[in-house]
Order: sequence, then C-alpha cells, then structure tokens
Amino acid sequence: MKWIVVAILAMIVPYTIITFVYRKPGPAFQPYEDMKNRANVKRLLDAGYQRLPIVAQRPADSALPKGGASIATAPGGLPEELRTTLVAPLLLPAEILSVTAAPALAFQQAYPIHLTCTLPAENQQIAGADIYLRGDTVVITPTLEHVGGGLAARSPQTVALLTIPAGVLKPGRYTVTLAGERTSRMWPLDVK
Repeated sequence: MKWIVVAILAMIVPYTIITFVYRKPGPAFQPYEDMKNRANVKRLLDAGYQRLPIVAQRPADSALPKGGASIATAPGGLPEELRTTLVAPLLLPAEILSVTAAPALAFQQAYPIHLTCTLPAENQQIAGADIYLRGDTVVITPTLEHVGGGLAARSPQTVALLTIPAGVLKPGRYTVTLAGERTSRMWPLDVK
C-alpha cells in the first residue's frame, strides 16, 4: 500500500508544479463558444457590419436624458439582413415600450438612450447592448443576462440607460432601431 501512496505523490507533486508554472492565464478554451463567436465576427464583417458592445445602467432616479426625437413603433425582431448574418438568434426583450433620445448630437458627444422594455422572463435583466453599424443604419439589441441565485425581477418591465460612446457615430444622418421581439422602436438621428 505504501508504494501506491509513493507513486501517487511522485506523480501529483510534479504535475501540480508544472501546471502552476506553465498554465495559460485567463479563461480556458471553450471550443463551441469560441468558434461560434469567431464565425459570428467573420460573417458580420463580410456583410459590412461593425459590432460594438456597451454596458447598460439601471438608473435609480427617474431623470431622463434630453429627448425630442420622433420615436416610431417598428415591427419586432431584427432587420432581415442582420438576422440572416448572425450565426445564432439573439435573445431580445419581449417589447420596447418607450424610448427617450435626442434627435441630434455633436460628433464628440456621447449619446444616451433611455428605454423601458418588457423582459421575456422574470429571471432576466438587461446587462448591456450590442450596436450594429452598417452605412446609415444603427441597430441596437439589448443583451439579457440571467439573475443568479434563484432570484427574479420585481416587475416584468425594466428601465435602462444605454450610452453610445463619443466618436462611435460619424457625422451624417442615421436611422436608429432599438430591437425587441414583438415591437421595436425606430427614430432618425443627425450627427454633426
């Protein structure tokens, strides 16, 4: 029995030392997720899209950003060109109920968008958004994350503040679409 213990220790000690010295920092390679992300990026670039992730803030106060843009209701889902380009379908909020955004901004300004939406499930919340740019079209898709620990949202409706960083949108006239599953919102935007 003692030789078995000695053999196990003789293998475990060098293995542990080698693992700690030569281990690659960062997360481990996840073949399915990593390959899907690579394919997604390649297909978006081939179709002329640029994707930019942004973080959502869930404001505690009800202060709205400067509004004034004429917001119109649009059909739900992603535009056909973007939907067919993506490798996997995106999980979108059920409905975009309201949006407050400015109709114009300067090139050096950040662009805040205040939205109210209905979540598809009570164990999800808005974590951020992905912005898809192509020519004069901007498609914003809120990204959802699961609330951990068996918790649930207090209400099926949530409020979030999305801010497009300064310099992302070049001067010109854009059509912005905030995508939801059943209903989306659309408005024109002038960047000077």
